[in-house]
Amino acid sequence: MEETVNDKSYCPLCKSGSVEPFFQDSTRHYLRCNLCKLVFVPAQYWLNSEEERSTYDLHENDPYDQAYRSFLSRLVNPLLEKLPSNQQGLDFGCGPGPALPLMMEEHGHHMERYDPFYANNPSVLNRKFDFICVTEVVEHLRDPDLVFSTLFSMINPGGWLGVMTKLISEHHDFATWHYIRDMTHICFYHRNTFTYLAQRFNANVTFIEQDVVLLQKPEPLHY
Repeated sequence: MEETVNDKSYCPLCKSGSVEPFFQDSTRHYLRCNLCKLVFVPAQYWLNSEEERSTYDLHENDPYDQAYRSFLSRLVNPLLEKLPSNQQGLDFGCGPGPALPLMMEEHGHHMERYDPFYANNPSVLNRKFDFICVTEVVEHLRDPDLVFSTLFSMINPGGWLGVMTKLISEHHDFATWHYIRDMTHICFYHRNTFTYLAQRFNANVTFIEQDVVLLQKPEPLHY
């Protein structure tokens, strides 16, 4: 999947031209879409691929680290409650450590992995899955419109998209938010952003705490 470069005058998710300045710090500008409420960083502030990869290489995602497994369980546990047994899943943007696939496989599900840096196997993007997990990934997307459209096309009817990302909260100061300190983070989502996605793809949306969102693709109607 080749993400495109966004024209800063348009929202990279919903393509609305109703975009306005939202925040500015010493390193970057941030814009906000008035339609879907996505806050995003214009392309001129993006890291290049080498800089991006060097940042990801610093992540320590040990699949047997109990603290990391506990972190991932905030998505894994509620998703497991939704899934029948023996489902086919994908960890999209899996990174260098297969912790989430291992956790799902321990509960009898089958997992494939995809990551443009660490598991670049684009053939899996042509398959269908019962669920797709996207943990700490969507904040890095250059073309979220393309990625979300692709992911929903890959999910079987009745299947699930599980997303973990910190949501913009009305109760804290964006300027002091730790999430914007990571220069690989270029998209920041509001609950309204996922409500927009649910409406766009006719999906059911469930919010779990402040960083987990489950979207269920609808079953086809039978008359």
